[in-house]
Amino acid sequence: MTWRDDRIGSARRGTNPTVIARLHTGFVALGDSQFLPGYCVLLTDDPTIGSLTDLPRTRRLAFLADMDLLGQAVATVCARLDPAFRRINYQILGNLDEYLHAHVHARYTWEPADRSIGPVSHYPRELRDAPAHQLGPQHDTLRAALTTELTRPTDPDQPESD
Repeated sequence: MTWRDDRIGSARRGTNPTVIARLHTGFVALGDSQFLPGYCVLLTDDPTIGSLTDLPRTRRLAFLADMDLLGQAVATVCARLDPAFRRINYQILGNLDEYLHAHVHARYTWEPADRSIGPVSHYPRELRDAPAHQLGPQHDTLRAALTTELTRPTDPDQPESD
């Protein structure tokens, strides 16, 4: 079994190479494909949780707060690295991987108009998963910037600045 077969277990053991930060309710992993640079996944730290509604309300709100923190970090970093950064898209699906996780996608003005208005899954899989976009050393700058942003102390009572 590889880390891909047990993403949460390998994150808990410290052997998942995509993990860049530990948050209150889970792990932040860089997406296997960086077709849209900055793509991250928030993985729950409990593989038995299949849905957001499986969590007690306090923990559910904490997961959503972590998703918000991740989205803000991705927006900050991607806007700094690419002036064509436009916005963040959030998705909690659970149809393929049946453990709770949230997708955070950076979106850009350089995307084709017919693709930029829909979910990332509307791009052809062969384009999204092309070898040139697979996570690797070429993403070290992005990885470092996101890790720094996610581990930076924040004041929850202060508004975020872009």
